[in-house]
Amino acid sequence: MSRFIATVGYIGLLRPAPGTWGSAAAIPMAWVLHGLGGFPLLAAATVLVFALGWWATARATAGKDDHDPSEIVIDEVVGQWIALFPLSAGMWWMGADAWVFPYPGWVTAFLMFRLFDIWKPGPVGWADRRNDAFGVMLDDVIAGVLAALVVFLAAGFAHWGATIWEYILWII
Repeated sequence: MSRFIATVGYIGLLRPAPGTWGSAAAIPMAWVLHGLGGFPLLAAATVLVFALGWWATARATAGKDDHDPSEIVIDEVVGQWIALFPLSAGMWWMGADAWVFPYPGWVTAFLMFRLFDIWKPGPVGWADRRNDAFGVMLDDVIAGVLAALVVFLAAGFAHWGATIWEYILWII
């Protein structure tokens, strides 16, 4: 059971780039969670899957030299969901149709999460170097937070930036 959970139903066995497959699979899962219960359900599911992923990763790597085998992708699901938080929270807050996940938002979340997860800047790399199941989960949480920050800033620029530029042009 722990291997099934850690590999997200064996999605982590897909090649090449199992982490990318795990992140890609996380997007429709997040869309369904958001559609069924909005941001609160997505956030609660993220906390639950983090705990479940920590347990499954610890079990799947127990007694092995590799603390973060590539087939473990439950951490990518959690990180990708966190990267989608600004999109989900914003839509929930505004009362938008729960079954609409705007195109540029989820693409930006996906690309930025993959960038930070692969690049492992600063605190992402620090968490990855822990060499334990908690570190496996934590580095993707931090990568997800960094990606969420980019999504938030991009949304702000896209929605409010255009209005500011229109106002400046109107003044000129």
